Amino acid sequence: MADGTDQRVTTQWFDGGFCNMHFQSTDHSRWRLKLGPGGSHAWKYLASDEENKAWPQTDIDRYWLGMALNLPPLPAPSNALDASRNGYTFLRNLQAPDGHFAGDFGGPMFLLPGVVIGSYITGASFTAEQRQEMIRWLLHVAHPDDGGWGIHVGGVTTVLGTVLNYASLRLLGVDAEHPAAVKARMTLLKLGGAAASPTWGKFWMTVLGCYEWEGINPIPPELWLLPGWVPVHPGRWWIHTRVVYLPMSYLYRVRFQAEPTALTLALRKEMYTTPYDSINWPAQCDNFAPGDVYVPHSRLLDYMNLFLKGTLEACPFPPLHKYAVDHAYELICMEDENTNYQDLAPVSKMMNMICRMHAEGRDSDAVARHAAGREDVMWLTRDGMLVTGTNGSQLWDTAFAAQALVETGLADIEENKASALKMLEWLDQAQMQENPKHFRTAYRQATKGAWAFSTKEQGYTLTDCTGEALKAVLYLQNRWHDSPKLISDARIFDSVDLLLSMQYTDGGFGSYEVPRAPKILESFNAAEVFGNTMVEVTYVECTTSVITALRTFQQYYPQYRKKQIDRTVAKAIKYLHAKQRPDGSWYGSWGICFTYAAMFALESLALVGETYASSPRVKRACEFLLSKQMPDGGWGGELEVLRRRDVRPTREISSGPDELGRDGAHVRQIPRYDAHQTRRRARAVAPVTGKFSLPYQPYFVPN
Repeated sequence: MADGTDQRVTTQWFDGGFCNMHFQSTDHSRWRLKLGPGGSHAWKYLASDEENKAWPQTDIDRYWLGMALNLPPLPAPSNALDASRNGYTFLRNLQAPDGHFAGDFGGPMFLLPGVVIGSYITGASFTAEQRQEMIRWLLHVAHPDDGGWGIHVGGVTTVLGTVLNYASLRLLGVDAEHPAAVKARMTLLKLGGAAASPTWGKFWMTVLGCYEWEGINPIPPELWLLPGWVPVHPGRWWIHTRVVYLPMSYLYRVRFQAEPTALTLALRKEMYTTPYDSINWPAQCDNFAPGDVYVPHSRLLDYMNLFLKGTLEACPFPPLHKYAVDHAYELICMEDENTNYQDLAPVSKMMNMICRMHAEGRDSDAVARHAAGREDVMWLTRDGMLVTGTNGSQLWDTAFAAQALVETGLADIEENKASALKMLEWLDQAQMQENPKHFRTAYRQATKGAWAFSTKEQGYTLTDCTGEALKAVLYLQNRWHDSPKLISDARIFDSVDLLLSMQYTDGGFGSYEVPRAPKILESFNAAEVFGNTMVEVTYVECTTSVITALRTFQQYYPQYRKKQIDRTVAKAIKYLHAKQRPDGSWYGSWGICFTYAAMFALESLALVGETYASSPRVKRACEFLLSKQMPDGGWGGELEVLRRRDVRPTREISSGPDELGRDGAHVRQIPRYDAHQTRRRARAVAPVTGKFSLPYQPYFVPN
């Protein structure tokens, strides 16, 4: 069609009624996962028969595409160890040649729109096959009842999710009159239209040219000019908020909007309840659909917005604005260079890409490098192509696989040893051995000795990733008499030094950095849809990853900084004591929340001699977990637990091997007479895990 829409659409009937419209799948037998240096990956479509024949599809490709695998059947397990053996026999076939494990890291529904909108603005194209699979994904995860989208897969429909993903569908080529588009649009309009979107939605629509800057509360880059010791300086904010605010503030001050096109002009007509030209934009600044608001604006934030509108915005001072814009742009360039244009995550990456285009032009090297890096965050599944939360979860998955292999004894099986050594080789190259190129000037945490969540290239320290990777390295380098010592003592000491430097005053550990600002700064949270996002905080999971790493380190290096490590662990244990809830649980910020946090906490407490027999805290935690065991023997968890902060179950079956493996921690803490029934019920789940499949959709949900 004239506006570039794509008509390759079919309707399908499924059991249970009429499902959302379904774009035809591409030929999945022609897709290949190209694995590059350091753990990079990109899905490639081979259009010609010659290419297809020359590059055979692997079981890694087929697994993630939901296709039949060329693997022999495994023997039926009779116990948990047999199931584990079968599990790793299967998992070994999904290991990349360089030793890491690639996989899906999706979930949030604001990731793909950022890549689509940013690409449209900057002129970066997608292949026809990529477009087709992204459309399939969006239609697959649309709400079955109202056709809209939430903030994450499976979430209730919101204005933010619907406006971003509806616009993405249209930009990818879906016609406005396609039934799925009509259904989503009607839902969006019922909820108040794009004008009722939270700030993130207003921002993306503005830079696209489908909203106006007058309808957004101030996002001043001038904050970057404040002295670094001022608590509200963005350099003191939580890193994810900081790196998103940076390009947003640049684009806000230069009032960037993409040139209008026939398609964006059409979107102006489609997404609003009143004609676009009649909208009172200033009145929309605080117009947020009630269902989208997780954290309402504080009165302090409202006063600050009024103050900024009456000063910086009402009385512009061009020299100051230019200085702020120039400084913000310098920081944007530093972020790109520190991460080889990966940036912290896809949201900030695409915003940075727009900034670089605005300053240097579409044909600049910076825009080209950003465009090329998009494939690192585009992941193909059997249901279509999504965008991942970072450029993967390579380090996280590989570190836990290595630990499991050693702790179960499976590493000693000859056919597994080569796989284990490959993991060690990958962990060796993945460690960051120096601080960022732009370190203090870019407000970065030290990285020397650290591991990132995904790859070395991404370049961000994480305490839990560093702790888990350090444990994996120590296990593998000391498992056999001929274990290679790829990572030197000096590099191991670098990791320990880094972890010791990151403990906060409350005894806990944050994720990326030591907390830099008081919690009162949360009063300035302007995101509406997220809580606890303004400052770094300490986490039960991160703290326990560090505790277990330091205690494991002491087994092999008992004299290195012994007093400092003992003090650090003692403070961290007190933190865990303080964070335990009256019912015996701990609130977790990732994974399946309560059971996930309990696994970490109980392991840490056991390492300092606190057991079911000796510690009332541990006994209370074990009894809590026993009370939540499902009838089938496993444990479950749901996304809404994170928001509700309670553990009321809404289903009666476990979530499978993920929960079973994690909750084994509490079984080890319980005396035989108490654990017998728990183990007997858990064994019932073992045959399920023996068939072994990775959790298909590992989601992270901001709390």
